[in-house]
Amino acid sequence: MRGSASCNLSERILEVPYGPGAQARVIRAHELMHARVSPHAHHLVKALDEVSPRALECSEEFRVNTLLTRLHFDVGLLSDGTEKLGGRRVGEAGEWAEALCFFVAVLGTGAEKEFLAGIRQSRAPWLGALRAIGKRASAHLAQLTTESLSATRLSDAGLPSGYADSTLVVARLLTQSMAARVPSTPEELRAFRRSLEVGGRRPPTGEFAPLVFDTSVLRSPRSGPAHVRRARPSTTGTVLRYPGRLLTDPHRRAFSHKLTRHGGIVVIDLSGSMDLSADALHEVLRVAPSALVVGYSHRPGDVGATPNAWLLAERGSIATICPSGNVGNGVDGPALRWALGRRRDNEPLVWVTDGQVTDSHDHPDEGLTQQCVALIRQHRIRLARDLVEATSALRLDAATPQSRLASFGRVGRRLRESTAM
Repeated sequence: MRGSASCNLSERILEVPYGPGAQARVIRAHELMHARVSPHAHHLVKALDEVSPRALECSEEFRVNTLLTRLHFDVGLLSDGTEKLGGRRVGEAGEWAEALCFFVAVLGTGAEKEFLAGIRQSRAPWLGALRAIGKRASAHLAQLTTESLSATRLSDAGLPSGYADSTLVVARLLTQSMAARVPSTPEELRAFRRSLEVGGRRPPTGEFAPLVFDTSVLRSPRSGPAHVRRARPSTTGTVLRYPGRLLTDPHRRAFSHKLTRHGGIVVIDLSGSMDLSADALHEVLRVAPSALVVGYSHRPGDVGATPNAWLLAERGSIATICPSGNVGNGVDGPALRWALGRRRDNEPLVWVTDGQVTDSHDHPDEGLTQQCVALIRQHRIRLARDLVEATSALRLDAATPQSRLASFGRVGRRLRESTAM
């Protein structure tokens, strides 16, 4: 049964069947190969900021089975007969990521054929993508000699070279494909195959990445008033401040009404297409001293180890150093939802953006764009191209003018279309 044998390098425990049969011999060889070439835990930890643990585990299984095949062991004996049923159940559950990983784990043993037969029964559209990644992984290991594939000498990066040149490469392909949207058309399948090539762009995921805040950002209290007083024309009051409006204003708003603005929320896209100025940030806080300012930018393909959000100002304090972004967007929707969850009463919320919404691999996505458009309309979020415009938007009690929407890319176009409807 799969899983009854194991090799625990940390605790130095090897569990294998003790019998004379050919299958028991292959299983012992498989676990002993792990003991010979597989990396220790501290080497694995170094890679977990860029690859999935499950992808790493299954890619190492593929390397070990490939080495056994080159030593003329019959790795087909490692099959336990459950692969077809497992493939059907994985497909029925819609577990695309597990389908990819397990397929690579049994690749080259013959069991992958039974697994694909099970996938065909429940989720046939997955077959093309699974075969593509199997072909790419096999081609990569085929170009390595047995000596380099099994090498345990440490590379310049402090990793066993055989593991770094094979397992880690395949695990990166698996990780980016696990997060990808399953290709459903011939065009999408061709794009998926291109993403597997060296230097290929990651495939689209159709989903935002989770928001990960950088807790190391230091903020210091900002000196100055806790609020800013403003006067607004009104139809009633005790001070006739704008007598000229008695003639020019149809509503005759000649009196003044004092407003006290404590703050607001500014959400800033810090991707490669945007720029953050420390002076502009200070100007925002001059207008709204108690504002909450958050910046975001996701590194495409990151699995959650790299922060993608920074709290730049928090109700009277300001970051001592303005961080730089991570090239991509990736978390537009989660950043807006986070800000809405911290909104006080009906304070203004401004989104500094170029209007381009992307998924966790930094691909523009129509569905994610529509999610952000719905948030803008429902919560009256104001748009700004930069912090200078954001400062003006905080001053005005009005939504983004219809005439300005054209400058906000896809988001602006969708807002104009929905308004026209």
